[in-house]
Amino acid sequence: MIKIQKNVPLAEYTTFKVGGPAKFFVCAKNEDELVAAVEYAKENGLAIFVLGGGSNILVSDKGFDGLVIKLENKQWEIEGEILECGAGAVLFDVVKDVAQNNLSGFEWAAGIPGTFGGAVRGNAGAFWGDMSANIESVRALRMEDNVIEEFSKEGCEFGYRSSFFKKSGNLIVLSAKMRFKEGNREKSFVEMDDIVDKRVTKQPQDMPSAGSFFQNPVVEDPELVKKFEQDIGAPSRGGKVAAGWLIDQLGLRGKKIGGAMVSEKHANFLVNGGGAKAEDVIILVSYLKQQVRDNLGVQLVEEVQYVGF
Repeated sequence: MIKIQKNVPLAEYTTFKVGGPAKFFVCAKNEDELVAAVEYAKENGLAIFVLGGGSNILVSDKGFDGLVIKLENKQWEIEGEILECGAGAVLFDVVKDVAQNNLSGFEWAAGIPGTFGGAVRGNAGAFWGDMSANIESVRALRMEDNVIEEFSKEGCEFGYRSSFFKKSGNLIVLSAKMRFKEGNREKSFVEMDDIVDKRVTKQPQDMPSAGSFFQNPVVEDPELVKKFEQDIGAPSRGGKVAAGWLIDQLGLRGKKIGGAMVSEKHANFLVNGGGAKAEDVIILVSYLKQQVRDNLGVQLVEEVQYVGF
């Protein structure tokens, strides 16, 4: 039996700590509860937003005029080299357990916030890897008819911070299987500690944020790419240039509008400096995109998903 709540503030459920209330809100602990929640939304003509760990999203100041479903299917199991994990599990907890079981290939995700399902849907990644590398298959609920479908890795259509599930708008990731290689527990934890240390050093930890705000764009200007490569001391990957580096070229670290600010630590992180409204963030985002476009000829695209706008 699901419990539908009304007018639940969403800011506390997001890593940005920004946003208004959900008109209706429900926690789904298993697939039956999720199906029941989707049916409730259909019967009442409500739009649906599926909430994971609350990272990588910006909720409108008006909130969400529909049903927010918080996924809480948090169970996972590891058999041999295969991980099978529910969408609601905390990603970093799963990463640590994979290493604990002497499996290697998930270390790159150490310290990434959010849930496992959100990471699958957005093909979460870092410099060292992404979710698609080890995915075997994904189970998802088709909302139009509440049928559960299993997708092969090819059927997931993974791309840069993207997947078929993210593009379709009609599928809710339920769980996924991933295959890893035999590894060494101690070696994996040393590697993960190093990755977490790098995140703490380079990314803001003292203010709420949604994570990396913009996708790293492919840049057509060879001189700009060359300058980027010289600055970082490494070749560009497929012509991509770090969004934070582009913002840095314009001296916009610390740029503030209302309570929203470009982090002083990493220019691709927009932070809640205190009392930020979603409107502040939207104005700041618009300003940054305009400045980068007008001065560098590059169009930034958000990685963060807008909710309720």
